[in-house]
Amino acid sequence: MMVKKFLFILIIVMTSISNAQINEVGLHGGGSNYIGDIGSTTYINPNDYAFGVIYKYNLNPRIALRGTFTYAKVSAEDSNSKNIAKQQRDLSFTNTIKELAVGIEFNYFEYDLSTRDKSQTPYILMEVAAYNYNIVKLQTAPNEYEYGNKTSFSIPFGLGYKTRIVGNLAGAIEIGMRYTFTDEIDYNHEMISALNFGNPNYNDWYVFTGINLVYTFGRPACFATR
Repeated sequence: MMVKKFLFILIIVMTSISNAQINEVGLHGGGSNYIGDIGSTTYINPNDYAFGVIYKYNLNPRIALRGTFTYAKVSAEDSNSKNIAKQQRDLSFTNTIKELAVGIEFNYFEYDLSTRDKSQTPYILMEVAAYNYNIVKLQTAPNEYEYGNKTSFSIPFGLGYKTRIVGNLAGAIEIGMRYTFTDEIDYNHEMISALNFGNPNYNDWYVFTGINLVYTFGRPACFATR
């Protein structure tokens, strides 16, 4: 229900886009981490890499539509957990995530690089995302498995702080958390006893922490102050 409401709001906002927009395109990169049945449960704990591309439409000084594609590695080890039972279990995994996300960026202050006094602001982020990851399909022998891949959905949300670097080039520090609708990122499999572990009532999360570098171009928006 929450996803349907968010998509409805997103569609309504997109219909208000005029031809007078400022575009932003760039790169983002940093660290990633997983939160689930294996390893540490620290929410912001980047221990792998994540990188990708980002594109934005600035609707006005407070709201931007954005889309990102991200490639990330996620992994965890029970040996890094503070939980003694996990340390004794000693499971580990490595997976890769390819994510396409779209959503809205809300600026706390007005943000407009065509002016001198509106070139930095904190912001919050709300998105919906589709992501592809590896799964275990079946067990072929003891400790041997056949792997495949699967596409699922997540709800990213986060916060950041962006500022002009020089000219039309801006940078941002951003943290984005992803709630997923699956418990399979760590290869958990309820039909394979060796991979049936943890709490089935809690789905996996993954987090991206890093920086964005974007270049602003295009005709100044109608809201720009000259």
